[in-house]
Amino acid sequence: MAQRLLHWSKNNYGKILGVVGTGGACLWFLAGRQMSMEPPGGPVPAWTQNPLPSRQVQLKTMENTQEFDVLVIGGGATGCGVALDAVTRGFKTALVEKYDFSSGTSSRSTKLIHGGVRYLQKAIMGLDYEQYKLVKEALHERANLLRIAPHLSGPLPIMLPVYTYWQVPYYWAGIKAYDLVAGSQCVKPSYVLSKRNALEKFPMLKRDKLKAAIVYYDGQHNDARMNLAIGLTAARQGACVANHTEVLKLLKRTDPKTGEEKLCGATVRDNMTGKVFDVHAKAVINSTGPFTDGIRKMNNEEEKNICQPSAGVHIMLPDYYSPDSMGLLDPATSDGRVIFFLPWAGLTIAGTTDSPTDVTHHPAPREEDIQFILKEIKNYLGKEVHVRRGDVQAAWSGIRPLVTDPNSKNTQSISRNHVVEVSKTGLVTIAGGKWTTYRSMAVDAVDAAVKHCGLVEKSPSGTDGMLLDGGYQWTPNHFIKLAQDYGLETDVAKHLSNTYGDQAEHVAKIAQVTGKRWPVVGKRLVEDFPYIEAEVKYAIYEYACTVVDVLARRTRLAFLNVDAAEQALPQILNLMQRYLGWSKERTEQEREAAMQFLSVEMGKGAKEGLQSKGISLNAIDVEKYKHRFNMVDKERKGFITTVDIQRLLKDLNLGLDDDTLLDMLNEVDLNKNGKVELDEFLELMSNVTAGDVATNRLATLLKIGELQQKQAISVDRSGGGV
Repeated sequence: MAQRLLHWSKNNYGKILGVVGTGGACLWFLAGRQMSMEPPGGPVPAWTQNPLPSRQVQLKTMENTQEFDVLVIGGGATGCGVALDAVTRGFKTALVEKYDFSSGTSSRSTKLIHGGVRYLQKAIMGLDYEQYKLVKEALHERANLLRIAPHLSGPLPIMLPVYTYWQVPYYWAGIKAYDLVAGSQCVKPSYVLSKRNALEKFPMLKRDKLKAAIVYYDGQHNDARMNLAIGLTAARQGACVANHTEVLKLLKRTDPKTGEEKLCGATVRDNMTGKVFDVHAKAVINSTGPFTDGIRKMNNEEEKNICQPSAGVHIMLPDYYSPDSMGLLDPATSDGRVIFFLPWAGLTIAGTTDSPTDVTHHPAPREEDIQFILKEIKNYLGKEVHVRRGDVQAAWSGIRPLVTDPNSKNTQSISRNHVVEVSKTGLVTIAGGKWTTYRSMAVDAVDAAVKHCGLVEKSPSGTDGMLLDGGYQWTPNHFIKLAQDYGLETDVAKHLSNTYGDQAEHVAKIAQVTGKRWPVVGKRLVEDFPYIEAEVKYAIYEYACTVVDVLARRTRLAFLNVDAAEQALPQILNLMQRYLGWSKERTEQEREAAMQFLSVEMGKGAKEGLQSKGISLNAIDVEKYKHRFNMVDKERKGFITTVDIQRLLKDLNLGLDDDTLLDMLNEVDLNKNGKVELDEFLELMSNVTAGDVATNRLATLLKIGELQQKQAISVDRSGGGV
């Protein structure tokens, strides 16, 4: 975005001055006309009180309904948006998703709700009305998303650091033009910061050569939860939705009037039970993102691919990498890509990359992409911040479904907008686009179904401005009532409020009593994260069927910290086994699937691979760490056991339970023989020194033991007084 803007600015200096000059008065006039963030008033619609039908009821309804008006394939943001749009028009609607809602690209975004500033240059300088409409549409949808789910989204300031003086007016002109086009839907006006003020707002920033910074606003959201909220809103309004339900084939019939084959539904399989049945519908809408061509070829084997998938990798870093309320944009990376560096969910998200990839249901982050992001981060952070591979707490890859337009004369060029295609058999395909414009994509898809599939709508689309499930009675202070009424910790109350909105009380009501004076209720799944056990039960109510559904999308633990997710896994397994009546075999299958997901798709395997590179310490460090090891291995056995660690803990007046001790040992015990050998310890310290491992409990404990041996701190009172 900013790199293209920079190139344009260099070549259009005179035009920029004209735009800035003539736009100045407009900007002055528009000052203060930013969009309101106040929750909308008005009556609460009746559908918000409708209970969610269980998944079993939804499947039964789907099987027994003679014919739906619309069958949607795909439960990502666009698919759920299509289902919601269709049901608001009075259509009898069904939706099926092979995996879970938001299990694909929709949960693996940068978490931004953005307007598309990179298209502004063509719109203004090229007098390209189509590009202008694209920007205006995205800005409208940005504002709409911020309004319809205030508990899930909010404005985010993003800083663009400037390291040469001449770039300041160039960047300022482009960003101000962005504000101008947004008009009354501008989130908040952009502004310029001096070097001093920029460092005050973002103290981790590199000081050298920094001249100034420009701050502009876009939106941020919890993407998977937003996706689910759209689906739940559709379900409460009567749509029949089912996750883990796979399309096996498309059904066709011969039109008696034309003699042509037309789609009339699909054969689907409930992947939880294996049951196969037919779903009949007047219109079938394909909204499967990167899997678009699979459904198109299921309809017609001779169809040419229109999807050109691109992989975007993101990483999660600790919170100390960024302020909690300011993002950062690297507009010109070493290879021309753009990197965002944003606070999210109490941590820092960095990404994304952009590289061609194959379509897969299980995309894995490449180590070279992770290293690329870390390298670029180093260029913008100060010397005090040691950027380490070991700080990467999770990493994932999302497949962006770039498409060519089959309706265009130039079918080889990538479409900047979304594409709607209607096949001869009546299959409506909606593809391309971006998260922010999911709603307008859904409107266009349903419009196409109305036009080509003989549907008669009872009312126009009602999704523009419609608050989503949980948003109607939510306010920014909603969490206070939860904390006061139920005795929840403040961070847990905030999390529940910002996740479930006005439905959070239902989670609080089923939260377990802790037995403590404070908090009264709310047993956490894992320390340092606000997720509680009650959310597992509520996740099942919201159609979670697997442990991965809970780890990745009902909570976001897998995306935030893979080690924390693994730590919470046994607890979640036990709860789901109890609530769903799983057998031991099914529970073990779920455990294995979850571990595979964390290893492959969330970057745990890549991180562990780095920790087996061998020893790369110099001779001085080897001797230092040998001495530290021998401090515990007093008998010079050449290895450490839990007995040795217990003895050290006793010397330090500390105590740990046996399970924690064993877990601590297993982190370092690479050959799993029940003991940590000297070579294993040296390899650990080599990884810590290289930054591939950020922290390790055993290494920290031995370091503390060594320090306390060297310098005992006296607790006697000064002067020996009593």
